[in-house]
Amino acid sequence: MPRPVLIYDGDCGFCRRSVARMRRQTGEAVEYLAQQAPECAARFPMLRAGDLAESVHLVEPGGRVTRGAEAVFRALAVNARRAWLARCYERRRWFARLSECAYGWVARHRVFMSRLTRPFLRGE
Repeated sequence: MPRPVLIYDGDCGFCRRSVARMRRQTGEAVEYLAQQAPECAARFPMLRAGDLAESVHLVEPGGRVTRGAEAVFRALAVNARRAWLARCYERRRWFARLSECAYGWVARHRVFMSRLTRPFLRGE
């Protein structure tokens, strides 16, 4: 696997728009794969469908798997201007906890967040 793969919910409008924004930040350095894609289960049989439904997962070339806010920050870290987020996550427990708490809330309220952010993230 030559580059990290971020697995997300392709049925979620908020998730698709968020991935579109991330894609602009990471370019081709990160592969984005909807969990609903047939090849997802074939390529990553170690990831449970129930876990994938709860949060994004990042599978890195060395085999490391992260999820939630950590996965987002690690994916964005391929962009040197966004690497500070992953460093802060790794070095500041309060930042990691706050990030995961915020991520969890958004993940549990994706439909609401999709409606709320749709006007601001049009075309993404």
